[in-house]
Amino acid sequence: MELVVTLIASDTLEPALAAQVVGALNARCAERLDARATDIFIDGEIHPTRRIVERTLADAPVDFVVQPRADRRKQLLLSDMDSTLIEQECIDELAAELGLKARVSAITERAMRGELDFESALTSRVALLKGIGESAIDKILQSAITLTPGAAAMTRTLKANGIRTVLVSGGFTQFAGPIAERLGMDAH
Repeated sequence: MELVVTLIASDTLEPALAAQVVGALNARCAERLDARATDIFIDGEIHPTRRIVERTLADAPVDFVVQPRADRRKQLLLSDMDSTLIEQECIDELAAELGLKARVSAITERAMRGELDFESALTSRVALLKGIGESAIDKILQSAITLTPGAAAMTRTLKANGIRTVLVSGGFTQFAGPIAERLGMDAH
């Protein structure tokens, strides 16, 4: 059976370690995907291949996946919305409408530094938005939200290849729905 072994490091996948796995598997070829990942192509069976990879990696900080090459095609994209498929953070844009963008951004920065957990940070930021009307959302969608360059082309390409696309958000469904629609995504 034709298999793909994907090695994935959280930091840098050392080329020498990838080469060790290639050698241990007697692989026919390998393709470095980026500094953290490599695909290795072999003919073999899943379970014996897994054992060889586990033994070769030993305690190295590298994850791996062994899968049939035929079943490898991607079928689903789940994508974050803010600062990923759109260039803005919706909560910051809402805060700007109330003149509170600096306060909300400061809370976000504290959360990013690990000083606040996600739930506390979100609760604090949303509390500052109390009383903002739904009309502000429509205004922001029309005047402030811009798609990340390439986002629409990526979505069209994925859908043309039969891949389901889903937009996820930390609770701003009033933004996620229209943005998913603008991108032509399947769901949000």
